Amino acid sequence: MQSLMRLWEHLEEAFIAFLLAAMTLVTFVYVMLNNIYTLFYALSDKWAFSRDFFANIGDHLMGYAQEMTWSVALTKALFGWLIFFGMSYGVRTAGHLGVDAVVKLTPRRVQRWLAMIACLCCLAYAGLFMVASFKWLTALFTANIGAEDLDKFGVKLSDIAVIVPIGFAMVVIRYLEIFWRLFTHRQFGLGLADEAAEASKLASHNEEQH
Repeated sequence: MQSLMRLWEHLEEAFIAFLLAAMTLVTFVYVMLNNIYTLFYALSDKWAFSRDFFANIGDHLMGYAQEMTWSVALTKALFGWLIFFGMSYGVRTAGHLGVDAVVKLTPRRVQRWLAMIACLCCLAYAGLFMVASFKWLTALFTANIGAEDLDKFGVKLSDIAVIVPIGFAMVVIRYLEIFWRLFTHRQFGLGLADEAAEASKLASHNEEQH
């Protein structure tokens, strides 16, 4: 079971890395194509003997840039997948910020009970959005609407939106895991990021370096 969990965590991290890399690569290529063709036009103006050669390269690059209008839509879709897929990863790695200054003033036993109540609220929130987004996705599948600038590749809005209920389902699973650890006394808080503690640790580290 532990091996399967580690495998899933590695796959989760790999998929997030893939989404980030794909967004970066598509944006980089689009920006380069929109800027580099001017270089070849400038070269064609500078060197008359090779004007047609550089001008043809510039024309082709400009044509590719104009055809890549879909890159913005693809980047938005990848970013949406990154957000909804990354929600559960943030829960697992304590990436979400916690406002628990008052909670930490209470005894450990009280902190655990407050964390369980907060965990139930998070489960209710994620569960509500999971059900609602599933109904919304069902409507999109029925409507069969093409995604803007991506429909030429056969991509539908439902293909992009499918990550929403999946993302919230993964959040539900993560909070169920946290609730079980709280219930079995293996954890006493939601495991959220402590921004103040991180800032204090960073300040101390900088003072040591100086």
